[in-house]
Amino acid sequence: MFLINDLITLLAANLILSRALGTSTLFIAAGGRKNLTATACVITFFTTAGSTAAYFIDKMLPSAVSDLRLLMYIIVIGVLYVLLLTAVYYISRPRFEELRKYVHVSVFNCAVIGTLFTINERASMNGSSYDLGDYAAAGLEAGAGFIISALILTVAYRKLNSSKVPSAFRGFPAMLVYLGIISMAVYSLK
Repeated sequence: MFLINDLITLLAANLILSRALGTSTLFIAAGGRKNLTATACVITFFTTAGSTAAYFIDKMLPSAVSDLRLLMYIIVIGVLYVLLLTAVYYISRPRFEELRKYVHVSVFNCAVIGTLFTINERASMNGSSYDLGDYAAAGLEAGAGFIISALILTVAYRKLNSSKVPSAFRGFPAMLVYLGIISMAVYSLK
């Protein structure tokens, strides 16, 4: 059931927060199969690696200074961002310009930071039974939730942007209605 909750959370967070900032990672990913594959892989890397790092932050950070958790998560994501860009640069210099856009779009996605807080909340509800493997698995699960969300959007992307849809409703408004219906259907499975 956590996967369904994460799917709904990722859809809402990506559509509302990312669109408010002027970009929507899901729409970029849904634009093409190549975009979807690259973006999904990078986001899955960030959610999994970030969740693993969040385990150590959550264990080492005293509860008296738990307000610093957001800052620590952002620092971890920043470090992962620099490390991944550096690795991509040294591994594939000729394709660096092409590949770095996927890193940029993925790291500045609310799915990444949202995953860390979701996992932290789950761990606090389960007490001490949440270990490093659970954190990593939850990060991988969030990445899979993003992939499923992007696949759902990919199916509808072309049809909702076709000339058959009225121009005032085409694009983002049609996508919001579509996602609202899909979210209600998925939520009813709970």
